[in-house]
Amino acid sequence: MGSRVVGASPMSPSYGSGAAVVRQGTAHGDGWGCWGSPAWRRGAAWDPCVCPAGMGFQRSHRLNLLRLIVLLLVALAGIKFLFRDSFTLELPKHVSKDSGFWGDAGETIEDTGPQSQVLVLPVAKITAPRQEPGQQQVTRDIRATKMRLVHLDLKGAAPRVSYLEQVFPLLSLLGANGVLIEYEDMFPFKGELEVLKSPYAYSEEDIERIQQLAELHKLEVVPLVQTFGHAEFILKHEKYQRLREVERFPNSFNPHIPDTLALLKSILSQVIEKHKRSTWIHIGADEVFHLGEGMDSKNWMSRNKGDMGTMYLNHIKEVLGFITTQYWGLRALMWDDMLRKISVGALQESGIAKHVSPVVWFYAPDFEAEQIVPFLTKYAESGFEAVWFASAFKGTTGPAQAWPPLSFHLRNHLSWLRVMEALPQLAPLRLQGIVLTGWQRYDHYSVLCELLPVGIPSLAICLQTLVTGGFTEETKKKVLDVLGFESMQLEQSTCEGRGVFPGAEIYHMVEQVNGHLKESIHKALEEESAIKGWFSPYHRKHQFANPRNMESFGSKVLKLHEDWESFIRDLRTQLERVYYPDTVEEWMEENVNPYLDQLRDLVQDYRAIIRLNARPKAT
Repeated sequence: MGSRVVGASPMSPSYGSGAAVVRQGTAHGDGWGCWGSPAWRRGAAWDPCVCPAGMGFQRSHRLNLLRLIVLLLVALAGIKFLFRDSFTLELPKHVSKDSGFWGDAGETIEDTGPQSQVLVLPVAKITAPRQEPGQQQVTRDIRATKMRLVHLDLKGAAPRVSYLEQVFPLLSLLGANGVLIEYEDMFPFKGELEVLKSPYAYSEEDIERIQQLAELHKLEVVPLVQTFGHAEFILKHEKYQRLREVERFPNSFNPHIPDTLALLKSILSQVIEKHKRSTWIHIGADEVFHLGEGMDSKNWMSRNKGDMGTMYLNHIKEVLGFITTQYWGLRALMWDDMLRKISVGALQESGIAKHVSPVVWFYAPDFEAEQIVPFLTKYAESGFEAVWFASAFKGTTGPAQAWPPLSFHLRNHLSWLRVMEALPQLAPLRLQGIVLTGWQRYDHYSVLCELLPVGIPSLAICLQTLVTGGFTEETKKKVLDVLGFESMQLEQSTCEGRGVFPGAEIYHMVEQVNGHLKESIHKALEEESAIKGWFSPYHRKHQFANPRNMESFGSKVLKLHEDWESFIRDLRTQLERVYYPDTVEEWMEENVNPYLDQLRDLVQDYRAIIRLNARPKAT
């Protein structure tokens, strides 16, 4: 401790204190005592000849005494540092509205005095009081947790790199310092693996550009490769069907076939080799559906007392063994849900705790720290030293959800803040970071969830909530200012104002589609009495109608159709700037065509039948 203080840098806490004085004394020898004399403080020039020779002993004694005082101060500081948690637990902890909950290690949190809407956390409790949106969350200082990863799920609606070029600066501004990229079939696989890539997959140049952009905006890129479950994009191909756990389902790998591991090594190698800047790799390994149902697995379990947990871990060990052997220093992450079901003994025996950190995911809006305790306790007892958490800013409220519920996702992050506050009392684990997941599909075969531009306001709210330690008026103002909105209504999941963030036009246009397209068409077709009475499906089928009656509703229907067609053309133009053609077509077919096609068909029949000039019914 002593040598560290003496060598303190100008940025260290010791600089300018007793340690700095010692350095001055060393430079000037015994003249140090005269620097502290009243004559020196009054501004008299220092001259070593002025000091009487008889004062040498006194100066030496005084020097030794001051050195002793400095050493005592250093020792006290060391004791306080070692027992800082004990001291902290003696008093309730406050966090000001401007405090940097996820701030850099060099930042400090200052108590700015009593704040409105500040909650005090009774430190003896495991959970903090429930926080409603708009209230300040009280947190301990966990500034050492530096990683805040935004999840980019590319198995659906993968954006063009030109859009990421606009989004990455925003992510950094909002407090993210990394992106977790789940490429799936958007990665430019080559050679034997080329069959895996989408027709619109990124090129190798795109992958490099993404990393350059991330580096420019101080975002760590963490690639995610599914290595057990959620392997549909691989196992759907006839070439790899034999590697399925259950022949009928493309969800999960059969871990007993040697070619499974060989294939995974090839996939991992190609991805890792294109991410040489990355220090982390995520191996997925969640939701391994149907594990144990294949014949090979049944035979293995019959010989091993039905121990499915060990069977799962054996495969994970093989994957991790490859990574640690071939890519020394690359750290691994994995989703934790499968680990929750496995015994502490099996986890300890596997030894995976030395090579991977579990990412505990929980997406419910309101949960208590106690719900996470069993998992954290198990992981600590199993030998894990660090853990990650995973929240959600979109993609968890329904497989076909088109508009993110803001309050739902905000409350999920407020719940995670309570867990972070209580973590030291829950389990002896170090929190390394949090992943803000933004799922684009529930799996490879499901429809699209909320588009990324539509989810940006939710992401901004959630990120800033983590950064500031709660959702206060200051937090809200920061989000509104960054996004260019005037106001927001959390419960209604709406934001008012033009918006200046990348994709703001798509945000507003999807809002119109989501809120008005279906309703307006339903009102025209189902509630217009003239249509129901004189232009029913029967009339249209037999081309039998009176122009006099048709004209009573025709202008309104034609105008509605014209307005929506014009609007959708503009929307398509905006979507094509961000997305590839397959995404645009899929989104239109799922969210526009089911409703607009009804109006299109009605208008087509209207135009055809009115030209018949009230002819007899067609047979």
